Amino acid sequence: MKKFRVNRTARAVCCMIFVIGVGVYGAGAQSLPPATTIGAIQLSSQPQIDAGFRLLYELKFPEARGMFQEWEYRHPAEALGPAAEAASYLFQEFDRQGVLTSEFFLDDNRLLGGIAGAPDPRLRDLFGAAVKKAQTLANIRLKSNPQDADALFALTISAGMLADYSSLIEKRQIEGLRLTREADTVAKNLLVVAPSAADAYVALGAANYILGCLPVYKRFLIRFGGFHGDRALGMQQMQLTAARGHYLRPFAKLTLGLAALREKQWDLARGQFEQLTAEFPANAKFAHELAKLQAPVVVPKSNKGIR
Repeated sequence: MKKFRVNRTARAVCCMIFVIGVGVYGAGAQSLPPATTIGAIQLSSQPQIDAGFRLLYELKFPEARGMFQEWEYRHPAEALGPAAEAASYLFQEFDRQGVLTSEFFLDDNRLLGGIAGAPDPRLRDLFGAAVKKAQTLANIRLKSNPQDADALFALTISAGMLADYSSLIEKRQIEGLRLTREADTVAKNLLVVAPSAADAYVALGAANYILGCLPVYKRFLIRFGGFHGDRALGMQQMQLTAARGHYLRPFAKLTLGLAALREKQWDLARGQFEQLTAEFPANAKFAHELAKLQAPVVVPKSNKGIR
């Protein structure tokens, strides 16, 4: 496969398009949707999927997969099961590589350059198979009903996860951007059908934020590719998912907390990690991030390069 050389700008674009998300192509400000039932989408009626995601946030990846696979066995035509299973492989790889930590996020060399290690080949293959299955099932549903919210949700997070893996883990930033554009299109269709699906905003906000952190001249160049960034809007969108999200609410709190550290918004960051530590006491990494906030946070000098 042909390899592309990409500059640090492309890496910066991709490195924050984290797990399970949508792109940011000329997106306008989004107001907080009402806390109403999302209709057909299966966000509040699948306790076993909820339990599996809780196990993910506790870093109990095999146990989470067991939940997802059992649900998948009982619902073989639903794309949500394999999509959730794929998320478990991606979260595990992120945990292996230390991606979702302040050490990674506050270090521009790591944030802009991606992981230093190599991906686990077993996790890579299992992740790819689960994503492919989720996409196949979702597309079957969409052929009969293009407004099927369940299928759109599964397809959105599947395309987003592929973008995450391509850019952050495999460092194929060009492919990651293409996949992000694809996820963006599906996510917009999802939000038309289910406007209260707040999970869709977390990676949109993350991408908006990191693009907004780039120097003005780099943001100008990125605009030619259809990308737009806004740090304030990005923080707002992450807060939306942190307040109203479902499966990805804790993930939004984590990314919001890390972004707040970069912005030196200590109270906001502390609040997110306090809530995460209280909700997931089994995850020592949340407590570790909170403990570091008890002392002054030193932001690496390299951060000045992207302001």
